[in-house]
Amino acid sequence: MTGRDARGALPAGLADAVRATAEEIAAVLRGAADTSVPVPGSQWTVGEAAAHLAQANELMAELAAGRERRYGDGTPQSLAAANEQALAGFEERAAEPLAGMIVAHADACLTAVERSAADGTAAGDVATPLGPMSRAVLASYLLTHMLGHGYDLARALRRRHMVDRERVELSLPFLMTVMPRVTDATATARLGAGYTIRLWGGSRFGVTFTDGAVTVTSRPPVRPDCTILIEPVTFFLMALGRTDPYGAMARGRVLAWGRRPWLAPRFPALFKAP
Repeated sequence: MTGRDARGALPAGLADAVRATAEEIAAVLRGAADTSVPVPGSQWTVGEAAAHLAQANELMAELAAGRERRYGDGTPQSLAAANEQALAGFEERAAEPLAGMIVAHADACLTAVERSAADGTAAGDVATPLGPMSRAVLASYLLTHMLGHGYDLARALRRRHMVDRERVELSLPFLMTVMPRVTDATATARLGAGYTIRLWGGSRFGVTFTDGAVTVTSRPPVRPDCTILIEPVTFFLMALGRTDPYGAMARGRVLAWGRRPWLAPRFPALFKAP
């Protein structure tokens, strides 16, 4: 991806992807006659997942505007507890109002990012539930979060999901930033390995583990132990814990080679998606 959006705040295409994703999620919701339908693989109903998404979009809009909001300590357990506490204090579960909130708060986040670029404050990081990040990475976080829950809502309501190759590419700034912050310390202890991750027809990057420490770089290692070539949507769903690596490999969506190709199936288990 090259270039910037017209107002100079974000990578080209990111603002459009955020707005389109919010609108598509809203369209999925507005077609729901019953929001008490369970979300597959989750303890939430459609109404609860949509309420969480509305609240999360509002949180990110406030962070983009420079307001501090405490929301867990970055661990999966604390974020889950913060989610449940927030949902308990928010009663709306109806499709139409939640759809409107999701769109409005996503737009508010983008407006805050654009305003920060105009007034010269965009260079500073903002504090997020997953650590400090630039506003451009925050917008990528917003997109990633909406795509993950939008995928869940679409599955629950038997609608087409909105995860595609272009949006996966736009999620990479967030995913690469957050990888070192969501590693499983037990799984990575004493691990020494260098991975190259290549998306079919798209980006590539490197992930190196050295005795538990994790480094993610836009340039892959010169001599990786394991190269993983993966279909972009599969990569995204695997990163967010929505699909099984062994099933993806069996379907030919993932290929691996190198000096230690057996490290490929282990890669997703090295992280704990929040």
